[in-house]
Amino acid sequence: MLSLDDFKRIALEDKPVFDKHYAKYPPVHSDNLFTTMISWMEYSNYHYAVVDENIIIMTELDNKIRLRPPSGKQNVDLLKQVLTLAVREGSEEPFGVVDTKMKEWISKEFPRLKFFEHRDYFDYVYLASDLANLPGTNYAKIRNRLNKFKKNYEYTTELISEENMDEVDEFLKRWCLWKDCESDIVLENERKAIVYSMAHFFDLGLSGLVIRINGNIEALAVYEKMNPDTAVVHYEKGSPYFDGIYKAINMETAKILQKDFMFINREEDMGIPGLRQAKLSYRPHHMVEVFHVKKEDIAF
Repeated sequence: MLSLDDFKRIALEDKPVFDKHYAKYPPVHSDNLFTTMISWMEYSNYHYAVVDENIIIMTELDNKIRLRPPSGKQNVDLLKQVLTLAVREGSEEPFGVVDTKMKEWISKEFPRLKFFEHRDYFDYVYLASDLANLPGTNYAKIRNRLNKFKKNYEYTTELISEENMDEVDEFLKRWCLWKDCESDIVLENERKAIVYSMAHFFDLGLSGLVIRINGNIEALAVYEKMNPDTAVVHYEKGSPYFDGIYKAINMETAKILQKDFMFINREEDMGIPGLRQAKLSYRPHHMVEVFHVKKEDIAF
């Protein structure tokens, strides 16, 4: 029977385990990506267990344990063990990050389970060509902002590399000063996640793009392959002194990614109103919906 003793804290050296598994069972939601988990470790304290070629992810946030569905070949007995452990050890909402396809399968096996939308953690997924080309009337306002930016500022782009990594780090320090990261718990944890992922940028197999204005880095995007047809953009940061720079880094990143991917996953909005409005303004092609189950509703 599955127990907490079967789980180990995720460490950088575990990346090959996830790489091998996700090559066969690609992740659907960005929060299951290894980069996300290892970078946000201090915030969510990710653990995992490998059972019968399945990976089970567990988080511990504010001393509250939450489990996720097994990733791998469907196994009803293992799913029941995970749900049993969730009831025994978990919080009031001990089972979550259940995507739509997984929800359909679980509902067939355990029809008494009740699922609740977790809207703040829906991933936004866009057509890469839409973000690169900004076609039609839906993108008119964004195109206008972008054209104004291009008119006001001459800029260049370059990929993140070992040669410019020190400058990237300096830009991120400036970004945190602008945003006053220490005053906001979400921003401070994001800062820690960014610092970790940039320190291990090449170990994690990340890629990125920067925008220079007057020779200085003033915006960046960090991304990676998520599954065969989708790339995920983990971070996108820009200087507050150049109106429209976020529109530019978004478009320039999409121009690169559309060569290899149909979709771009830009992760969730975490319930932040301004971020939600910005992500919706780019007209997502679809959302990766996720659901959770309350402890009181777990019944077999």
